[in-house]
Amino acid sequence: MNIKIIIAAHKKYRMPEGEIYLPVHVGAAGRETIEFNTPSVRDDQGDNISLKNPYYCELTGLYWAWKNLKSDYLGLAHYRRHFCLKTSKDVWSCILNDRQAADLCENYDIIVPAKRRYYIETLYSHYSHTHSASHLDITGDILYSLYPDHLPSLDTVLKQTYGYMFNMFIMRRELVDDYCGWLFSILSELEQMLPTEGVSDFEARVCGRVSEILFNVWLRQQTEHGIIS
Repeated sequence: MNIKIIIAAHKKYRMPEGEIYLPVHVGAAGRETIEFNTPSVRDDQGDNISLKNPYYCELTGLYWAWKNLKSDYLGLAHYRRHFCLKTSKDVWSCILNDRQAADLCENYDIIVPAKRRYYIETLYSHYSHTHSASHLDITGDILYSLYPDHLPSLDTVLKQTYGYMFNMFIMRRELVDDYCGWLFSILSELEQMLPTEGVSDFEARVCGRVSEILFNVWLRQQTEHGIIS
């Protein structure tokens, strides 16, 4: 089984070692190559959207992997966020290794991080405290146009007080193809409907932030239709 977990990074950082891991320099277009402690790639090679990194964040790495990597399972982690099966003071000793990843993929179609709980906030209200809630309203309009059957899942997810965040997952390749085709079609519409002039770097990250919500919508939709369990 060929498993590949890309690690999105925009600065030099220690990377876990193992056949399953591939550091990807995201937003690499026009920048000097970063040398990591393990072999890596840039997200501006082949079919890519590297220039959209200020808006898409780590998703430019996901897009690159979707279009250019061949694997049975594909995953996304971050240079400071990794999958672990246990907690330890020595973080590097508990990062998911090749054998553990193979065991998980033998039994599951999708592996996600632990739920992030907000307790007294919904995903909608939490988003509105850092970005404009209008982004989510516009996303709802896009879903109505492109994927109207997903609207009930969006409504449910926005009312949740928890979510699977950070765009992290390890997923069977057929599901990756379905998810990425769905996700990037929505984000392509969203970016055209939002202003880019006069916004801060933080405010520009709309597509990356909204995608965290959308992953939960897609995941719920797959579960409710029995595609995953």
